[in-house]
Amino acid sequence: MGQFIEIRVPEDGNVTGATVIEITVNPGDSVQANQSLIMVETSKAAIDIPSPAAGVITEIRVAIGDKVSAGAVILLLDTTTQAHVPVNAPGSPSDHPPSSLNSPAPAPSPMTAPTHRGDIHAEVVVLGAGPGGYTAAFRAADLGRQVVLIEKHAALGGVCLNVGCIPSKALLHVARVINEAEEISPHGVAFGRPVIDLDRIRDWKEDVVGRLTGGLAGLARQRKVRVMRGTAQFVSPNSLLVQTAEGEKIVTFDNAVVAAGSSVARIPGLPYDDPRLIDSTGALALQDVPQRMLIIGGGIIGLEMATVYDALGSRITVVELADGLIPGADRDLVRPLHKRIEQRYEAIHLKTRVAGIEPRATGLLVSFAGDQAPEPQIYDRVLLAAGRRPNGRAINAEAAGLIVDERGFIPVDRRMRTNVPHIYAIGDIVGEPMLAHKAVHEGKVAAENIAGHASFFEPATIPAVAYTDPEIAWMGLTETQARAQGIAFEKASFPWAASGRALSIARGEGTTKVLLDPDTRRLLGAGIVGANAGELIAEAMLALEAGMNMQDIGLTIHPHPTLSETLGFAAEMAEGTITDLLAPRKRH
Repeated sequence: MGQFIEIRVPEDGNVTGATVIEITVNPGDSVQANQSLIMVETSKAAIDIPSPAAGVITEIRVAIGDKVSAGAVILLLDTTTQAHVPVNAPGSPSDHPPSSLNSPAPAPSPMTAPTHRGDIHAEVVVLGAGPGGYTAAFRAADLGRQVVLIEKHAALGGVCLNVGCIPSKALLHVARVINEAEEISPHGVAFGRPVIDLDRIRDWKEDVVGRLTGGLAGLARQRKVRVMRGTAQFVSPNSLLVQTAEGEKIVTFDNAVVAAGSSVARIPGLPYDDPRLIDSTGALALQDVPQRMLIIGGGIIGLEMATVYDALGSRITVVELADGLIPGADRDLVRPLHKRIEQRYEAIHLKTRVAGIEPRATGLLVSFAGDQAPEPQIYDRVLLAAGRRPNGRAINAEAAGLIVDERGFIPVDRRMRTNVPHIYAIGDIVGEPMLAHKAVHEGKVAAENIAGHASFFEPATIPAVAYTDPEIAWMGLTETQARAQGIAFEKASFPWAASGRALSIARGEGTTKVLLDPDTRRLLGAGIVGANAGELIAEAMLALEAGMNMQDIGLTIHPHPTLSETLGFAAEMAEGTITDLLAPRKRH
């Protein structure tokens, strides 16, 4: 005879008239103590009901949508049967993104507690200290967990802080100052030709990075997060082998968060041993200013680096395989950028690929392929910016029983759980978009679930920004997506040529547009091209998350004259109430 435990709805005042919203187990599943079983929702909160002990689920007495009260029996648990955690990935199928639904069945999942302790043991180990990783580590520590954070770089912050987002923005600020000094001359203020001191620029960039990474190190110490520096790979479902400067270390853990990020995608057959062929990390090192520079890839990373080197004096050529720059953005947003840079750059080649690169004493001889491919050209430097690939296959994930799809991503549910219940994954390694601000929020969700909270990653949208000149930012539904998916929408745009603030800073080429539901008038998406678009998109994000309609946005009083008021003007364009332009139509 088994020993059965009746698991009941908690006896407290918060679960009167609760609704079952999630069931994460099935009859026959093995569970561990404190593993999430069922979630109920009241008018006040969502409440997670964990297992009080290890055992096997024998009967589930509720279904999703059922109303339950305090004390009601929801399932039976046999605590005498000890088996492995089930083969099925945690959570119902609706928890998983489409990519994980198409993945092969996972291997049997391990017990949540390691069978032996390694050189170091952690309640929570976080693999990777980028924005998502350090956020997960710090949040878990704040919630009372003992945390080990493993990072292969000398400083915390990952690619973003060390060789990505932050140093690139420092150099883009330098580029902006140079360009503004040049562009003000027709308006009566002339400066001499700028004197470029690369050493001092580099030192300033490194100082910015150092202040941020040093701050992170201090926060880790204050939270008593143990930082290990080394390269880690899974050797079992509950252990990692870490190659450190002091030798190999085995780290065992109760829970893990995989935040191992992504790497630069490489084009086969190129001479990567030639130092004149660089990636974004090499470009940010700012060793010199080449006379002629080829950028392979017309996406965000490539065009941001093109912005920097163009301002510093390089003659820039961009080659892009697609039929337009920044393929993920709507064409009307990209058009002002394309128009500006085609006047400044040596060439922009669309629907063209690099066929080969041959090292020569005088430079890199690059040959091209495509309908309008140019003749072979010699460049002093070539920057490869053809995208990034997830590091799912670089961490020996299979040794932990983790599913890794054909692209190298690790599928997760909306709690950021992998198919192995005590291992979570976040950031670039779990799927597009590969953005730091996405990883940060995912890191919090993972840490909170490990700590026993009911936390979900379910944003209405994730914003994207190209910090080019002009900047391009968008969020929510794009016109391209709407047409491809057959989604009905209306569009309204406000041209910055009618913005007093835009004209007063000599940047009237911008546009702010909104997409809205034709029936409800609610905001579906927005896009901005122009100065500081990356800052301005935040208001549209908040409006979408809050479910605001065009009247809500248009009636919000914006300061004048500002660029921020262009979003309000775009909403007024949609409603036909604008007075700063002739309204396209009138709504009553």
